[in-house]
Amino acid sequence: MEIKEIGPIVEAMLFVAGEPVPVNDLARALELPPYQLMEALDEMERVYAAQNRGIVLKRFGEHVQLSTRREFAPYIEKLLQPVQKQSLSQSALETLAIVAYRQPVTKLEMEQIRGVKCDYSVQSLMKKGLIEDVGRKDVVGRPILYGTTDRFLSHFGLRSLTDLPRPADETPEPDSLEIQDI
Repeated sequence: MEIKEIGPIVEAMLFVAGEPVPVNDLARALELPPYQLMEALDEMERVYAAQNRGIVLKRFGEHVQLSTRREFAPYIEKLLQPVQKQSLSQSALETLAIVAYRQPVTKLEMEQIRGVKCDYSVQSLMKKGLIEDVGRKDVVGRPILYGTTDRFLSHFGLRSLTDLPRPADETPEPDSLEIQDI
């Protein structure tokens, strides 16, 4: 199958799915090797960008989804009023930031960093699908380790955790410092 033939099929599949779809599931359904599907996804992104389409192809983690172009959000909101926004509390955002940058992390480690209990925030973030149980720490009591999900990546418009902004207080690696002559 040609790359140009794959794009419209993938577009139809993603449109019908509505939700993020694992790349491996698409490749299996199309009976294609993953590298060929990735080439088709790259081409779809180029076409959507070149034509300034109303939709974009979002990739995050091992998932892909059709989404509306960010700059058209005000028009969509006007159409769909009233829009119910579920915002995260300050404590939930702080907890989420700790998980994102320190994962895998235990609830006790989160509480030590924040200085307050995190039970409600962790429960809320799990219910929203932004964090998940990723295993157990190999220490006494075997506490749960938490990490972010692909839904977290999607919600914040990230392809991977490497796209997270670097903390302002983080110093560059020694080998990346420029040495200037005096």
